[in-house]
Amino acid sequence: MAATPRDLPVWALAAASLRAGTPVALLCVVRSEGSSPGRQGFKMAVTPEVVAGSIGGGIMEHKWVELARQRLHGPEATPLLRPQIHRREAPADRSGMMCSGEQDVLLWPLAAADLAAVEAIANRLQGGAGGFLSLSPTRGLQILPAETPAAESAKETAEAPFYEYQPGPEWQYRERLGFRDQLTIVGGGHVSLALSRVLATLDFELTVLDDRTDLPTLDANNAAHQRRVVDYEQVAAEIPGGAHRYVVVMTVGYRTDAVVLRQLLGRPFRYLGVMGSVAKVAELRRGLREEGFSAAEIARLRGPIGLPIHSQTPEEIAISIAAELVRVRREAALGEE
Repeated sequence: MAATPRDLPVWALAAASLRAGTPVALLCVVRSEGSSPGRQGFKMAVTPEVVAGSIGGGIMEHKWVELARQRLHGPEATPLLRPQIHRREAPADRSGMMCSGEQDVLLWPLAAADLAAVEAIANRLQGGAGGFLSLSPTRGLQILPAETPAAESAKETAEAPFYEYQPGPEWQYRERLGFRDQLTIVGGGHVSLALSRVLATLDFELTVLDDRTDLPTLDANNAAHQRRVVDYEQVAAEIPGGAHRYVVVMTVGYRTDAVVLRQLLGRPFRYLGVMGSVAKVAELRRGLREEGFSAAEIARLRGPIGLPIHSQTPEEIAISIAAELVRVRREAALGEE
């Protein structure tokens, strides 16, 4: 079964609670910096009995859950926005943790009037319809429409932030609904299948492409959101560029890897990597140089991909590649702060 966005259980619980008349509150990290355990966009739904999601864990999360539950039972139904500083020496707003970072947490009590918007958010996350979540003290909880295809394609070289927060008395928080990071695996073999299953737990929107029809491992790949049989000579049209686009090339052999890489090298991807031995990847790089690709373009090609854990089986190789993808994603996030 294909992965769903990380926030879906949060909104699903919120919707079910509102339908049942059960009090429920939303906790959301609207800002984070440094070594904060809760990153911007982390969320929880809190009811008197159950929770879904996380805002970072530990004693801080426990205190916020208890605070939310107190407010669910009390007369206070207004939003609460408060900084949490993860340093023992902080003069105020100490979280009780010592991670050295900071995060601003929003406690937003949900009301029956929010049910339509909450259900729409859950449905959009489930169906991949896109759009934006907006929260503000003046306009409340809103869903904004997805951007047009033309506006989406214009972001290939400069994507808008996935999360946006404007502090102050008239604060506003906005985020795009769905997956922030998209990964395309070119090649649908055994390692591709194993990698898809690992990535299904890591909040990537996943597409798998192959040029072979009736490929058992492609047919069996229920972890991917999209599976397509394509002509590798036209693969560039299948893979948009962008700051949150990741591409892993693992076709059936050297020749088809080269066909794919000729079309993708130099495109604006966060990550472009090719699976193979040291000797194979060196030969691919040599061929690309001979075809006129610049040293800078070739230097952006990662390979052999995967962290060096002496992996051998498809499952071990998949874990090593997934670990590298996570490292690149986290390094990019740190660079954006």
